[in-house]
Amino acid sequence: MLTQEWLLFVPGVLATIVLCGLVGLTLTTLVWFVVDRRQTRHAVRRNFPVLGRFRYGFEHLGEFFRQYFFAMDREELPFNRAERTWAYRAAKNLDNTGAFGSTFNNFADGSFFFLNSAFPALEQQLVAGSPVTIGPQCAHPYVVGRFFHISGMSYGAISKPAVQALSRGAAKAGCWLNTGEGGLSPYHLEGECDLVFQIGTANYGARDSLGALDDDRLAELAREPRIKMFEIKLSQGAKPGKGGILPAAKVTPEIARIRGIAPHSDSISPNGRSDARSVGALLDLVARVRDLTGKPVGIKACIGTAAWVEELCQTVHSRGTASAPDFFTVDSGDGGTGAAPQSLMDHMGMPIRESLPLVVDILTRHGLHGRVRVIAAGKLVHPARAAWALAMGADFVVSARGFMFALGCIQAMQCNRNTCPTGVTTHDPRLQRGLVPANKAERVAHYANNVEREVGVIAHACGVEDPRQLTPDQVRWVTGAGLSQPIRSVHAMRQ
Repeated sequence: MLTQEWLLFVPGVLATIVLCGLVGLTLTTLVWFVVDRRQTRHAVRRNFPVLGRFRYGFEHLGEFFRQYFFAMDREELPFNRAERTWAYRAAKNLDNTGAFGSTFNNFADGSFFFLNSAFPALEQQLVAGSPVTIGPQCAHPYVVGRFFHISGMSYGAISKPAVQALSRGAAKAGCWLNTGEGGLSPYHLEGECDLVFQIGTANYGARDSLGALDDDRLAELAREPRIKMFEIKLSQGAKPGKGGILPAAKVTPEIARIRGIAPHSDSISPNGRSDARSVGALLDLVARVRDLTGKPVGIKACIGTAAWVEELCQTVHSRGTASAPDFFTVDSGDGGTGAAPQSLMDHMGMPIRESLPLVVDILTRHGLHGRVRVIAAGKLVHPARAAWALAMGADFVVSARGFMFALGCIQAMQCNRNTCPTGVTTHDPRLQRGLVPANKAERVAHYANNVEREVGVIAHACGVEDPRQLTPDQVRWVTGAGLSQPIRSVHAMRQ
């Protein structure tokens, strides 16, 4: 038995153990803090030392908890866990194969699947993006082989290190980067990638003191060799009928200078173009920009009523095919944005699964598909969706949110609050510190390359050598009771 004298030592021993434990925990925490602050691979840990480590544990445990208590891997919106995980692994260039079976519901109304060939194309037969010419009648046409590119994200909506990483990554992958409506920043040029300059409704980066499109500024931009094309934005998928919204907290003096507006005030673009109030005026604007720059000029729109597209084609024929836009970017009603009214985001605009076949059909009937290259946009972050878009007649596919995932986006849904925890959509230097451009540029390039590679795998299975050879005849659409129909017949019924 313990004597009374020994019992007197117990509190001291316990206190010593607790004290040593606290000292050890403190030292461990300090070491973790220093390690997390200095490492460059994980933005959350770099921005939130020690605490950021819990995310990875919770993320891992969540995979199991959701099976019983929370959303399944295919249920989240706007992107579910399965889609995000594929993008993350593709960006890290990790193995993306699965086991046991698919968790995708192939019987759900609206799902699609490809028809494999009995004689698939052999691996050595794959054509890695046959060259496509955009604007052959221009003084400086753009010839590009790759089909997967970076969609419009403006400097302002996303951060400086995000633009730097995208620019460098695009150059590594050989794809283009769309500037978004915020104008041309030095960071777009930093990586020396090909650029598409977007002219939004506010003409940011190409406007005069009154906000009108400035011919001298356009001519100056045209002299930049990295700018290959100009895109006139009529509307955006997440908010058709509403202009861009950049909160005052994100309008820094530098961003204001690039856009040509006052700093620290809300940047609100007009909800439509004042210089293109009709199809004829739109074609005049296309011709004006093309004549000034000598480079391909196209339009971007989310499709609602399609009568104007028919009228556009008819007017082009009356003026001559040279008057046609060089490309048409079709955005989806469920597209992404930094900020939009919920009502528009949820209920306005036609989704890409209906609008893309519709636009391609109209252009084809008027003999303009080919003269007008089609670019598909809107939640096309996965190879299967990109392959579907090519099969429907798109010449190119662009993605914004897919490349945001490559940058480290965790779908925190804080793009409009300047509090993005991964530094992608914030101008807070403390949070931007977590996004290291040199590291994320590699992930951007890996993601772009892996999407193209896996679309090629789908094309092989369908029996074609080039992904652009995919056709609607190789896709079936599930319409009800788990039964499918040829996708041509489904769209014929909807039209």
